[in-house]
Amino acid sequence: MKHINKFENLKEKFFDIPSADVSHVKRKWLDLPYAELYPAHFLDIYLPEEGSGPFPVIVHIHGGGFEIGDKRDIHILPLLKGLERGYSIVSVNYRLSGEAKFPAGLQDIKAAIRWIKANSKTYHLDENHIAVFGGSSGGNYAAMVSLTDQVIEFDDINLNNSEYPCNVQAAVDWFGPTDFLKMDDQLADNGFGPGHHNEVDSPESKYLGGKISDLPLQVELANPMTYIHEKMPPILIQHGRLDTLVPVQQSMIFVEKLQKYVSKDLFEFDILEGAGHGDPLFETDENMERVFTFLDKHLKNTTG
Repeated sequence: MKHINKFENLKEKFFDIPSADVSHVKRKWLDLPYAELYPAHFLDIYLPEEGSGPFPVIVHIHGGGFEIGDKRDIHILPLLKGLERGYSIVSVNYRLSGEAKFPAGLQDIKAAIRWIKANSKTYHLDENHIAVFGGSSGGNYAAMVSLTDQVIEFDDINLNNSEYPCNVQAAVDWFGPTDFLKMDDQLADNGFGPGHHNEVDSPESKYLGGKISDLPLQVELANPMTYIHEKMPPILIQHGRLDTLVPVQQSMIFVEKLQKYVSKDLFEFDILEGAGHGDPLFETDENMERVFTFLDKHLKNTTG
């Protein structure tokens, strides 16, 4: 029987999608360069319709299996609802796996955060109240960014603004992978196998630069669980029970480790029953209210 690559089947459904119409946002800057070395080094800024700020920032990290996607695809739309709540939204592009391997994309996102801090006054951004938000591979990146601000190996000083920190105050991880090597077994346990993640042409293998089973150290370095620490910023993790691409156990084992090592006020976890990968249930008004309430708690009710 021919092996079915579920990621390929899901590209059209979830990742290979059209650009968002952002014409309704009156105050915005599109395609600003945050570094000057690679074509991916651009971001978009959206501000609330009224007010001079500085506005707390939600940094949007798009998904796409580390290999496709764009900062202005339609997955930005539910996050733009945050403009009505007084948030600025900054959506970031980064080098994809066809352009560079791990940790290049992570270095890019950190550089974008440093650029935000260096240019906060110009664009009415609150450099002391920043959250990262991402789905799928963007969820992995959001968790990694929030946990590794002190990991110098993930910094590239050639990307400018190295004098600024890249720490953030909160993170939202939607159905992000954590331990790549366990994904196929977990999918099989859930009745969603056979998986494809352990193959040499899987998104994770392309991201790390080789078959993941041959790169256990790289798998560990790309796993946010490796970097859990007591001073980490709060994180909201949400995952669909019926996810057939990134099994729900990826977030469950993440939360189990958080429960073991950090205070319970540093993480929140929701399993969305009946939800698959990139399911519309994540983008409902009810769930976005849940997300924004979490962000309000950590970005608006603090002093810096």
